[in-house]
Amino acid sequence: MTKTVFTIDAMHCGACTGRVERALSAEPGVTEARANLMARTATVEFEAPATPASLMEALEKAGYPASGGEALLDVEGMTCASCAGRVERALTALPGVSAASVNLATQSAQVSYVEGSVTPEDLAKAVTEAGYPARPRDRAAPPEPAAARQAEEARRLRRHFLTALALTLPVFALAMGSHLVPGVHHLIATTIGERTSWWIQFVLTALVLAFPGRLFLTIGIPALLRGAPEMNSLVAMGSLAAFLYSALVTIAPGLVPESARGVYFEAAATIVTLILLGRWLEARAKGRAGEAISRLIGLQPKTARVQTETGIEERAIADLTPGDILLLAPGERVALDGVIVEGAGHVDESMLTGEPVPVSKAEGDPITGGTVNGESALSYRVTATGGDTVLARIIAMVEEAQGAKLPVQALVDKVTRVFVPVVMALSLTTFLIWLAAGMGFTHAFVAAIAVMIIACPCAMGLATPVSILVGTGRGAELGLLFRRGDALQRLSEVSIVGFDKTGTLTQGAPALTDLHPLAELSEDEILALAAGAESRSEHPLARAILGAAEARGIAHAPVKRVKALSGKGLRAQVEAGKLWIGNAGAMAEAGADIAPFRAQAEALAAKGRTPVWMALEDRVVALMALSDPIKPEARAAVAALHRAGVEVAMVTGDTRATAQAVADELGIDRVEAEVLPEGKRDAVETLRKSGAVAFVGDGINDAPALAAADVGLAIGTGTDVAIEAAEVVLMRGDPTGVAQALGLSRAVMRNIKQNLFWAFAYNVALIPVAMGILVPFGGPGLSPMLAAGAMAFSSVFVVTNALRLRRAGG
Repeated sequence: MTKTVFTIDAMHCGACTGRVERALSAEPGVTEARANLMARTATVEFEAPATPASLMEALEKAGYPASGGEALLDVEGMTCASCAGRVERALTALPGVSAASVNLATQSAQVSYVEGSVTPEDLAKAVTEAGYPARPRDRAAPPEPAAARQAEEARRLRRHFLTALALTLPVFALAMGSHLVPGVHHLIATTIGERTSWWIQFVLTALVLAFPGRLFLTIGIPALLRGAPEMNSLVAMGSLAAFLYSALVTIAPGLVPESARGVYFEAAATIVTLILLGRWLEARAKGRAGEAISRLIGLQPKTARVQTETGIEERAIADLTPGDILLLAPGERVALDGVIVEGAGHVDESMLTGEPVPVSKAEGDPITGGTVNGESALSYRVTATGGDTVLARIIAMVEEAQGAKLPVQALVDKVTRVFVPVVMALSLTTFLIWLAAGMGFTHAFVAAIAVMIIACPCAMGLATPVSILVGTGRGAELGLLFRRGDALQRLSEVSIVGFDKTGTLTQGAPALTDLHPLAELSEDEILALAAGAESRSEHPLARAILGAAEARGIAHAPVKRVKALSGKGLRAQVEAGKLWIGNAGAMAEAGADIAPFRAQAEALAAKGRTPVWMALEDRVVALMALSDPIKPEARAAVAALHRAGVEVAMVTGDTRATAQAVADELGIDRVEAEVLPEGKRDAVETLRKSGAVAFVGDGINDAPALAAADVGLAIGTGTDVAIEAAEVVLMRGDPTGVAQALGLSRAVMRNIKQNLFWAFAYNVALIPVAMGILVPFGGPGLSPMLAAGAMAFSSVFVVTNALRLRRAGG
């Protein structure tokens, strides 16, 4: 399965995204296609026989061509046609590459690719890995991010709007001046004359349509001819109808009955000008909506100082590789992920976690690109570059979430799919009804145009994606990463939040509190055996035993063949035989009888401590107890969820007594204790009987539960497996982020519902008004100019409303 992203600048409304998705989904081999109106992208998952080239051709046929890029690579080592063939195959195998042509004589490769899928650097890397060192001939930066494209679009639309405004104002003054200022009509009649006024309006309106308004015609008319009209088609038809009819009256008035000889140049020009104004304001607002991603992208410095054998060099970030030693001055931003090799100090990681308190760092500690160094000079070794860095992965997560479709969007897609054809039918119906009612051609014509203009479905298409864009961006600023956009909707609907205990509600760094020999072994001998076995384990409880042995200066006993027992503990081979360490389940597997000591273990568990047994062969030799301190924020997190009306549960592998002690202290409502990893999935299913469930965890053993829950939330300080299984990542180790994420998701869904209500209510209310339903009752109709203004306002309203989410969740 291959995944690629196309940049499509021709998408302008919800109907467009639906057509793009249908065009791509119709191609054999395509398993999923998602169009994102805000980012102007389409994400496609496909397999053979589909190829990037065939998908681009499908988009071209549908009238939504993908934006493509060209790269020229210098390639070394090619000596024959076979070499050229290998280079071409290496390039065309990359998702997003539509064509590759190798020139053996010039030792170069010309590549056509889809912007957003790959970069020239990715192309060069693929060829190099194929055995032919390559580099882009032009060291230009990768394609601009969506926010930068949005800013450029806003500048372009501003130019178009100002040009249209300058041309439209004289037309408006000539046509409407007599309605606004008494005597203007007489002034025109006695100076230039009405016919000359019409000719001036004709020329100026033609310029409006031919230049700033051309974008509506070049997109809308071809779409109409393909039988797939969209919002630009409505604008094009409305403005052209008004212009062509007026032009006919101006050029050949004898062809039109005298009673119908009126011109509507001001309607055609004003429609284009007002909609361009709306588009410009919308683009500006959408640019602000994507500011969070822009800020993230801007966090990485362009260059860094590298320590080399010959001294210190300043290099571009793109030229750095893992293993390079970088120098970090006080107050400087970290260039790439790495590990500190010299120095100690504090680093501001607020961009990563949202936590304002700087984090202490010393030699051996990891450091993340984009964070800010404190007052100490540091040196660090690069461990990740390019798309492998934490910052790059965060940006990719957020962008992917922003391109997702929420289930609520399905209704919008169904409506917009048929909306434009229905509106065109309503427009024609309006014309025929008023004509049949004897109101005359002029009245019927104006009403039909008003219907066509008022009903552009821009606001409906923007209602959901713009809220997702702002909401997920705000989440990134707060350290809440929604890896999938639809998690926003599902999280807002949960009624139960289940927590893993260790590392989530507790510090995840337990300490050994009790050690009771139960056989002939001494405490030091027990610790030596336990430390030897636990040194091979990654379980948080292992660190407590290792820490206790280190504190006493006890050397680890030699062990071999260590094996983790899922949800129970571990088994190892020592000189005295098989060593078993873990819970009662591990002892049962060892065949060791713990019954004589069960009361002792229960007394420890009642204090909130975790009993850990040790057995040699089938004999119990020790009972230890570990305690994991509760995180200071855990109580506040549970209380915040209760205030939000959510039930809180805890699912853990600990004994019931230990788990209940923690639950009682935190005020947790339900406890599922002594649960094995595979049982956590079942526990989540049990909780789901009471409502939608979100599960919060951080360890490998939490992955099944995270995947099974309606929404999985991973603590960002946890394992990569847990983070990959989750749909929301809390970059801080603070469980209060769960309540923050819940609040943000609910705010986003409220915002989406407000937007959808406005978009639908606007059309439901104003289409009948434009059709003239109030006229028989003495009410007003709706002129095309007012319709254009209202349509533009509706889109700006939706985007502006979504921008309020930039303050949500604080």
